[in-house]
Amino acid sequence: MTVLGFLLMLLVAAIVGWIADLIVPGRLPWGWLGAIIAGLVGAWIGTALLGAWGPEVGGLFLVPAIIGAIIFAFIVDLVLKATVRRPAV
Repeated sequence: MTVLGFLLMLLVAAIVGWIADLIVPGRLPWGWLGAIIAGLVGAWIGTALLGAWGPEVGGLFLVPAIIGAIIFAFIVDLVLKATVRRPAV
């Protein structure tokens, strides 16, 4: 993989993570870095669950990556809500 290919993969992962962040209620932590992580992990999850199909850009299959990123963002949102401490009354 070339440096340009790697940068393109990170850009596509950021866009995929951003799309997932728009769809799932709540916010991904860490801004664009969180979106890149969600896109990369989502691509891995989506390809593992659905296989490699659909258009491929930057080494990521877009449809499974978006679906996997949505699943990942939903799980992150659930975990963050469960770990937030509420003030004692």
